[in-house]
Amino acid sequence: MVKNIFVFTAFVFMLLTGSRAFSQDISPQNMERLQIMEDSLVTTADSMYNAFIPDTHIAYSERFVKQLIRALKIPNSYYYPFEKLSKTINIIYADDKAFKMYNWEITPSNVQKRYYGAIQMPEERLKLWGLLDYADQMGKGAEDSILTGRKWFGAIIYRIMSREVQGRTVYTLFGLNTSNPLSNRKVLDPMTITETGVTFGAPIFGIASENFPRQRVNRFILEYKKTVQASLNWDEERKMIIFDKLVSQGNDPHRKYTYVPSGQYDGLKWGNETWNYQSDLIPVTILKDGEAPSEQPK
Repeated sequence: MVKNIFVFTAFVFMLLTGSRAFSQDISPQNMERLQIMEDSLVTTADSMYNAFIPDTHIAYSERFVKQLIRALKIPNSYYYPFEKLSKTINIIYADDKAFKMYNWEITPSNVQKRYYGAIQMPEERLKLWGLLDYADQMGKGAEDSILTGRKWFGAIIYRIMSREVQGRTVYTLFGLNTSNPLSNRKVLDPMTITETGVTFGAPIFGIASENFPRQRVNRFILEYKKTVQASLNWDEERKMIIFDKLVSQGNDPHRKYTYVPSGQYDGLKWGNETWNYQSDLIPVTILKDGEAPSEQPK
């Protein structure tokens, strides 16, 4: 475990130097090198997911990190598509193409998951920031925390949206974390980028904190029962984020692992530099016994 921390810490703090003559072109020689290295990455990734002994998944992940760093040292690797590797790990761009994210999870044991992430910047001096999964250490303060030093709410990221807030770009990362044995969590995690690194969490949600009612949450988390599905995604038609309204099966709001979808949907709509909460987006008609649904008059 100590070795794992050492290797990934090196990954976290390493700045990678790209080509001096920065362009989007990859030379034929470097393209061939990247293709060979991608094949090796795919092989190692398969082992870090599927090796018969779960304890070895971390060791294979360490090897994968080293191989990925070597590949990304090749000039203009940012523009290499990694088509084969993207079928094995999660590779996603911000919607404004300002950065590229490599993202995966491993299972060191039957009850444990760890999330890995790395953000690559398309600059002349190519930068790569590794991310350390801190989700399970955050406890009840997960919605209120601001994370720096490469710490993040580990998850598989499936969408990244950019918005302007006070003259700077804030990225909203949509993620799924399934590390808890009783519940799953979907998260909207704001991220800002500076020359020195990344920061996660920002008060861009029009939602009061449960722990500090006079403050806004810095991160929106939808936590629900392990055995059910809950949606949280962008709706292009409505131009807003739509998610399942959740209720506790046991009528105990403090136990998130009892939450299930109610059949209703809430949302978050951008305005005045804030994701503003909107409830009950779809009208629901409660019928009495014996009544049949009928079309509403236009």
